[in-house]
Amino acid sequence: MFSKLTTIFRIPELRQKIILTLILLAVYRMGFWVPLPIIDQEVFGESMRRMAQGTMGQVMQVVALFSASNLGNATIFGLGIMPYISASIIFQLLATVYPPLEALQKEGEAGRKKINEYTRYATVVLCLVQSYFWITMLPKSMPGGDKIFLPDHNTFMSILAASFTMTAGTIFLMWLGEQIDEYGIGNGISLLIMAGIVAQMPAAGMQLLRPAFKGNTPNFGLGTEAGIDKLLLLGALFVCVVIGVIAITQATRRIPIQSAKHVRGRRVLGGQRSFLPMRLNASGVMPIIFASSLLMFPYFIFNWLGGAFPNVAIWSVLSNIFSNSDRGFIYNVCYVALIFFFCYFWTGITFNPKDIADNLKDYGSFVPGYRPGARTADYLDHVMSRITYVGAAFLAVIAVIPTVLAAAMNIPFLIAQFYGGTGLLIVVSVALDLVQKIDSHLVMRNKQGLLEADSP
Repeated sequence: MFSKLTTIFRIPELRQKIILTLILLAVYRMGFWVPLPIIDQEVFGESMRRMAQGTMGQVMQVVALFSASNLGNATIFGLGIMPYISASIIFQLLATVYPPLEALQKEGEAGRKKINEYTRYATVVLCLVQSYFWITMLPKSMPGGDKIFLPDHNTFMSILAASFTMTAGTIFLMWLGEQIDEYGIGNGISLLIMAGIVAQMPAAGMQLLRPAFKGNTPNFGLGTEAGIDKLLLLGALFVCVVIGVIAITQATRRIPIQSAKHVRGRRVLGGQRSFLPMRLNASGVMPIIFASSLLMFPYFIFNWLGGAFPNVAIWSVLSNIFSNSDRGFIYNVCYVALIFFFCYFWTGITFNPKDIADNLKDYGSFVPGYRPGARTADYLDHVMSRITYVGAAFLAVIAVIPTVLAAAMNIPFLIAQFYGGTGLLIVVSVALDLVQKIDSHLVMRNKQGLLEADSP
């Protein structure tokens, strides 16, 4: 493995891409130490520590998990890339029902660039709205919130300036992701999310182990807050999730492809048999990120309605259903349903069986037993629908595991997310994608890939 790593850094182009990516990720992390100028950081930090065990504090932690942000710190990167993810969801949904956007999507690379431009404009609008409401809600939603603003800074112009600052921070993160896509290696947005998760994992581990060191001697006894039984179960679940993610991510359904024979003079060309690989989980981790993002909106909406109409009890009940502290049956059903929806939705966008069938027909290839054209397209669509169901079921199981663990083992939900659920799934999936892209560079230069076994 050491020789493979040295081979990577001996290739100038690949070395430059990796170093640039690391530098941009370091810039992303440094941005979390640049505070907003109108917030008293000491008062804000104390309020966040007091609120961490409450519903709002836990919701902020989950937002940070999926958005490469940290709402627990009032910094220029406080919103992370959540507005960009939300804008992407909006335009991908609109492209299925709004004909002009659907036509743009079918124009190929030029249409996608135009949609990306609209997505950036929508991101700016969402950033301004979200940052303004987040800053104005701080005094109302946090203990001691009346002292959060610095003296003479609780004015409209100061809040507006802070909103523009947070908006600029999110746009800068979006730009960092695009630079990684173009000049670095890996998917920029996914790497930002992964870096945010990895940066919070040590703190989650300390939170898990801290109860064992409350006394004079460490206590890892059975049944305690940090008992060896919980640690072993989390460790076993950690290994199982990693193995399962690798297996599902790498799993493919191979469709046999037969090329037609052609006679050229005395030579017979073609007639070769190959395979069309179809990934079991073609959508990756995006369905979980999209589903989690959408399920945060009902909580904030119902929480706001509960504050506006305190005499109506239904808003408080609905707010608790979609909160992080009471993830019951209804929440999990909505979560699983959205995961399945986005799995099929994302697969439908990225996989076009008609185009594949037409390409096979043009190149003189066919699927044995099916006529070229519409019959082949129907067969490919049927196969992709079945294997997408399996991939969606796997993602749903991974997403629900933290809820079950948090309730059964009495451990914080965020720890279960990091070490046995969605956070670990995102980290492993993005790491695999990064390794595969590095492998593609090595294979192009006739080098041995990271995932290939050493030759005897």
